[in-house]
Amino acid sequence: MSVPLIGLACMAGMLVFIALRCPIALAMALTGLIGFTWIVAFEPAMSILESGPFEALSNYGFSPIPMFILMGVFASKARMSTELFNAARSSFGSWRGGMALASVIACGTFSAISGSSVATAASMSRVALPEMRKHGYADSLATGTLAACGTLGIMIPPSIALLLYALITEQSVGKMFMAGVIPGLLGLGLYCATIIILVHLNPDLATPGPSTTWREKIIGIAGFGPFMLVFAIIIGGIYMGFFTPTEAAAIGAFVAMVIAFLRGMRMTGFLEAVDETLKLSAMIFFMILGAEIFGYFLSVSRISFYLAEMVGSMGLPPYSVLAAVLLLFILLGCVMDSLAMLLLTVPVVFPLIIEAGFDPIWFGIVAVITVELGLITPPVGMNVFVINSVAPQIPIGQIFKGVFPFVLSDVVRLALLILFPSLALALL
Repeated sequence: MSVPLIGLACMAGMLVFIALRCPIALAMALTGLIGFTWIVAFEPAMSILESGPFEALSNYGFSPIPMFILMGVFASKARMSTELFNAARSSFGSWRGGMALASVIACGTFSAISGSSVATAASMSRVALPEMRKHGYADSLATGTLAACGTLGIMIPPSIALLLYALITEQSVGKMFMAGVIPGLLGLGLYCATIIILVHLNPDLATPGPSTTWREKIIGIAGFGPFMLVFAIIIGGIYMGFFTPTEAAAIGAFVAMVIAFLRGMRMTGFLEAVDETLKLSAMIFFMILGAEIFGYFLSVSRISFYLAEMVGSMGLPPYSVLAAVLLLFILLGCVMDSLAMLLLTVPVVFPLIIEAGFDPIWFGIVAVITVELGLITPPVGMNVFVINSVAPQIPIGQIFKGVFPFVLSDVVRLALLILFPSLALALL
């Protein structure tokens, strides 16, 4: 059997492992070891198992991951999600659908510290969902808004997904973060527009909330201060060259910790934050380890370059190649965790994208937005299940129904980025 066929056979076997509910990280590691042994030999494969974990986990480039996670956990411990929602509600709550708009603004701001879609959805839903239900919002609008807005955490920097993409493809982390700013804000604006259109077409979906005075609005706006401070330190510091992404992550985590202690966090809360960070970091690093071993297999099988050569020989237009890759992302996103999908697919499809002549930074933004769709589309839709865990009395089908208009919004954003690549590249 030829080496490319061995590569394809092993990748098919990995999909079988995943279908059998084997953890994706373990499926990648097993596939990498079996494939490398098949193509090279058993002893070299074992030497990879000896050195691979150390090389992957001692990589300095991955060190911002636990710091960004810790920063988001400290933000949750400081009850910043509550303050953010109340601040946004003071400005928009009196509008029809205003609490949903406030949730979008609060999620977008919280994601600038959290960097995680699931954490953003979980934190904000505990605060905003009871308030929206209490004020007569339809369950579909309330849950759909929170599930969709949680996806902003994967795009608005600092984003763990953008960080991993940059490290996998050897791109600048700072450039990836800057490229995510405008698409992230565009997503936030389109979500707000979606809510306004929905409540205009069907006023029964939401009711106007209590009005607030100008003094209350100004005090509410001041509640955004701590978040803007952390965001400015991280993004401004990286953009101006004051410090590296790793240093920015550490400084951001320290500032978030100080704010959390000033807001009443005690040593018990600090230890809980560290414990939660360790668990989440271990999960992500386990996936990175599996991807590292899988990467050795991809190198010797040359499956990525074989696919690039095959597509090149077919003479497909560049946008046909892009459409095929994005379709693959959407299909896998329906059944797979977003970070795992990036670690699994980007090493395979990246040569195709470069061969087609697309900018790697721009493709990273497009890829992450496409991955976002997987967080809110069936059958997995991780953010949908997070919302359901907060409000188990609301059927999953009702949440997916509420999410659908926001999926269309993301499709519009994706189309705009494909038509106008400068939206992602303007700040570089």
